[in-house]
Amino acid sequence: MKTLIVLLLSCTIYIFAIKIIKKEYDLALSARIAMSTMLVFTAIGHFVFTQGMSLMIPKFIPFKESFVYLTGLFEILIAIGLLIPRFKYLSGWTLIIFLLLMLPANVYASINNVNYEKATFDGNGLGYLWFRIPLQFLFIAWTYICSIRM
Repeated sequence: MKTLIVLLLSCTIYIFAIKIIKKEYDLALSARIAMSTMLVFTAIGHFVFTQGMSLMIPKFIPFKESFVYLTGLFEILIAIGLLIPRFKYLSGWTLIIFLLLMLPANVYASINNVNYEKATFDGNGLGYLWFRIPLQFLFIAWTYICSIRM
């Protein structure tokens, strides 16, 4: 839910800020900057809640904490790429693939009731997926529209 609030609030702010600066609306740019903002916000979580996010990774995958750090850095790189016009298309497709690959971690976390902020197993459970899966597809559609299509 926090990521959705960051995305929508920052997009609204950027729409009006760009209107003031460029004297015209640029919805695609506003949406890409908002997605970049959201990615940096979520990347910070990888460094603050490393232990809890490690619990979201299935047991058979080794080096969980390193993987969490690497995905946090990867999100920051994608966020930067979305802001560079020459790389927005490649970054957009990379983000879409990344979001699809991360979906199983969210399913795994829900099945196991992972609360990544507390690093415990008392999270929302499977009910969370009714929100998380549509949210993940919203992020994918958002990325496609603002980075690839426009």
